[in-house]
Amino acid sequence: MAVREAEPVGSFNEVREAGLDRDDLLAIYRHLLVTRGIEERGHILYKQGKIPGSFYTGRGNEGAAVGVATAMGPDDVGTPLHRDMGVHVTRGVEPWRIFAQYMGREDGPTRGRDGNVHMADAKLGMIAMVSHLPAMLPVAVGCALAFRIREERRVAVGWFGEGSAARGDAHEAMNLAGVRRLPVVFVCDNNQWAYSTPTHLGYAVEHLADRAAAYGFEGVVVDGTDVLAVYREAKAAIEKAREGGGPTLLELKTLRMEGHAVHDDAFYVPKELFEEWARRDPIERFRTWLFENAELRGEEEDEIAARVKKILNDALTRAEDSPQPDPATLLEGVYATPEDLDTPHHK
Repeated sequence: MAVREAEPVGSFNEVREAGLDRDDLLAIYRHLLVTRGIEERGHILYKQGKIPGSFYTGRGNEGAAVGVATAMGPDDVGTPLHRDMGVHVTRGVEPWRIFAQYMGREDGPTRGRDGNVHMADAKLGMIAMVSHLPAMLPVAVGCALAFRIREERRVAVGWFGEGSAARGDAHEAMNLAGVRRLPVVFVCDNNQWAYSTPTHLGYAVEHLADRAAAYGFEGVVVDGTDVLAVYREAKAAIEKAREGGGPTLLELKTLRMEGHAVHDDAFYVPKELFEEWARRDPIERFRTWLFENAELRGEEEDEIAARVKKILNDALTRAEDSPQPDPATLLEGVYATPEDLDTPHHK
């Protein structure tokens, strides 16, 4: 089973065939702008000393995150990581709650009880990450197994980076998913650097998606800066899983346009590589596509940008007003109750 390299999305007709209309395209554009705006303002909050701990961003990965999240169904679940802010935005997490999370406030998704990017809103089908990144893949596979047992038409999406692909839990998750043909999609954010380790020192195959064949399912390589190609391939993989066709491994190729975290200046990345990928910026790329294929007009773009700016400015103000968590409530929401679990197959 050879790996497939996805073609870029061409005309608006191809987009329609993939299930998107013009309003959907503009919503994707807004999500891209909000995602980058959140992280840009996060940098400011960090420099102001308002974000405890370190600070991680996914600049350059916005198209990959938003594209996959747009393809997910409302009842599907996912385990996005620290480069996947666009997943939270697209799934409906309000920006002010994300800022509150950054600052460890009561109104953040984890109510000030976890790391500033260890966030998720379970009501929106998201499961919070842990720092041992591929450890979330077995969680996604477990969700997919539960959907199979319950005979639910739902799909789990599990994210991981190319560096974490070297760990055993990535292998274990894909092996079980392949053997049982579970409704799960594996998304590799291949941003070419596992901290300071380049990809040629991380794996010996040409593409990480080449590994999928060994587990018995399809691997697809996608340009992660092309949000529409990401959407198209993610949509196909998710619906294939929903219909009983088993897993898919999507390798979304980008470049991490900032260091591993705010403390890392990424001196080890060649300047020419940054320059090359800056020309493929996912937001500028999609903006150009909208002007050329979806009749985006200058005044319409200005209106969207102004609306996004207001949303983010209002969000910052509201998040700053969020209280610090009360130490007396430290254990609330940490341990599940039988009612929280709500597992029908146990009743």
